[in-house]
Amino acid sequence: IYLFESMLMYICSVYVCFSNKCILLNAVPGPCDPEDLIDGIIFAATYLGCTHLLSERTPTKSARMQQAQEAMSRVRAAQKQAKNRKKSPDDEAPSTAEVDLFMSTQRIKVLNADTQECLMDLPLRTISYIADIGNMVVLMARGKMVRSRSAQENLDSTAEQTTITQDDRRLYRMICHVFESEDAQLIAQSIGQSFSVAYQEFLRANGIDPEDLSQREYSDLLNTQDMYNDDLIHFSKSENCRDVYIEKQKGEILGVVIVESGWGSILPTVIIASMMHAGPAEKSGRLNIGDQIMTINGTSLVGLPLSTCQSIIKGLKSQSRIKMNIVRCPPVTMVLIRRPDLRYQLGFSVQNGIICSLMRGGIAERGGVRVGHRIIEINSQSVVATPHEKIVQILSNAMGEIHMKTMPAAMYRLLTAQEQPVYI
Repeated sequence: IYLFESMLMYICSVYVCFSNKCILLNAVPGPCDPEDLIDGIIFAATYLGCTHLLSERTPTKSARMQQAQEAMSRVRAAQKQAKNRKKSPDDEAPSTAEVDLFMSTQRIKVLNADTQECLMDLPLRTISYIADIGNMVVLMARGKMVRSRSAQENLDSTAEQTTITQDDRRLYRMICHVFESEDAQLIAQSIGQSFSVAYQEFLRANGIDPEDLSQREYSDLLNTQDMYNDDLIHFSKSENCRDVYIEKQKGEILGVVIVESGWGSILPTVIIASMMHAGPAEKSGRLNIGDQIMTINGTSLVGLPLSTCQSIIKGLKSQSRIKMNIVRCPPVTMVLIRRPDLRYQLGFSVQNGIICSLMRGGIAERGGVRVGHRIIEINSQSVVATPHEKIVQILSNAMGEIHMKTMPAAMYRLLTAQEQPVYI
């Protein structure tokens, strides 16, 4: 079994440097050419399905191996049961799919091998770890935190789980995707190498020589800082989560515009950015701008591409009653970065006011920075009309407590009438 921890403290998303200079990479050990990983490479595989597990935040290596094996066993069992249930042509059982597994330093995509339709789009930093077992690859991403093991009974009442002695121990929902490929080990090793190349590219894009960075010193600083505006804590509070029912006429649209919440959140989903006047969503009085949608009619939207979420909502046009599980969130995200002196890199980059890369686990992420967000204020100073170079200068010279207000860039464009809303 090959396991790769997601760079422990450092996982990157998108890589845009302030100077836009072309940078040569050092050799990064692994089966692929680092330059190829930046552009992206493709492996042929068969997608077998997915399952959900509950896991501690930092389980032991042996526990991770057991989880990967359990996920593989569950998916195989589900395939076998589905075949046994298929007794007539009208009974359609879940089938495997031949796919192209695209991976780069930014993301992993699952493409239909024939049509090249994107079936799944996972930013690289959302992957918690990977395992290869024989010719099988298990790709695991951490999702929402739950408070007790009772949630596992709802998740899978028949599955046998590892014993946990503390009922109130915080557990995380793991989404496990299982693939089969002759290149299983090569796939796992290539994903691991992608993380290393992504980290090195991110550092260089921000003017940092990886050879000079003291990870121990930076880690010591991180250990003194708490997470600010932690999504998992906010999302786990019952007063912030609720089920909402929307009544509408059949054939009527819901009347919302949704945008991505912004990568950096442990629970990437979609946000309500606008509501149509007198539309069903607005008339219900139960939804607000900024609310994050977790599920809709029982279908989870967490981790799905924006286009997929839009298609799901469009598909509700023929229904007269819609159930949504939402998390109350303000449209503006409050950020607090603690930077003791200029020796410590902020760990994110910005282009024309929009945050376009983030070092996972760094002081910026701990402060609540989100990729794809537009910076509205820095230390109570509006920067909405500030030139790019000035924003970079302000951030580069900022020390101590750095307070920022941000919101999804797409939402900002709607609110400032730079774009016209397209309701669904």
